[in-house]
Amino acid sequence: MLIALGMRFDDRVTGTLKTYAPNAKKIHVEIDPAEINKNVKVDVALVGDLREVLHEILPKIESIDRSEWLHLIDGLRGDSAVRDIQNLPDSGHLYAAHVINDLWREARGSNTVVVTDVGQHQMWEAQYYKHEEPRSLITSGGLGTMGFALPAAIGAKVARPDAEVWVVVGDGGFQMTMCELATIVQENLKINIAIINNGFLGMVRQWQEFFYERNYQATPLLNPDFAKVAEAYGIRNATVTQRSQVVPAVQSARQHDGPVLINFQVEQEDTVYPMVAAGAALHEMIRRPSPIVETAADE
Repeated sequence: MLIALGMRFDDRVTGTLKTYAPNAKKIHVEIDPAEINKNVKVDVALVGDLREVLHEILPKIESIDRSEWLHLIDGLRGDSAVRDIQNLPDSGHLYAAHVINDLWREARGSNTVVVTDVGQHQMWEAQYYKHEEPRSLITSGGLGTMGFALPAAIGAKVARPDAEVWVVVGDGGFQMTMCELATIVQENLKINIAIINNGFLGMVRQWQEFFYERNYQATPLLNPDFAKVAEAYGIRNATVTQRSQVVPAVQSARQHDGPVLINFQVEQEDTVYPMVAAGAALHEMIRRPSPIVETAADE
């Protein structure tokens, strides 16, 4: 059974429709009647405000033995864990997964807000920063555009001046609105900026790698020295190239009473896994190879 809460059954969720959960019962809770049965025919449609509907149905749910199902999930998690780059020993490569997971370990807490831009780093943040509090992530989702993170972080810091605000942004998106560094300095805002710098428009590059034989057109970036850009604004800065440098850099940024920019120079050809090709079925997802392929040179 699938219980869909306030979703649109868009192609990013379903893959090709003809293979999408053909044997599952489907309950769709949605406030907009136009979304019901628009893409996927459901067995039960509950039209209404999600909070109100959940309050109505939760008391009617019976508790049953789910040990067999939970055992199956644990097995799937174990298979995923051996493929997870986060579990690799330090081999000299710096990956975005390492950066974001270490950032979570250091900055986690009820008073931390993370703001992301659009791209690979946005997905890695969702995977490796384990949000435990509501309203601790501001992201543009699928409706945003590159350049969202920095100005959105300014808004978050103004709205919650006591919060610890971190910008997690790609090198391409950062260049869209990096002029807002001037606003941060002028308004004396304590905002920490983590640039996941892989030298590419990473999400497009990933598709070019998988489906266009690494024909990298319009994705390699000629970046400025981001640390020097920050220095020009009088912002404390650091450039990190090794995994062992991540935690000290994050700790130093948190202790400083002004804005800080950290330029994390990560592996260029790292990929977000799993991924589903356009028009493919969900069970045809591409997973990180096992044994793990770290870079193109390892293939």
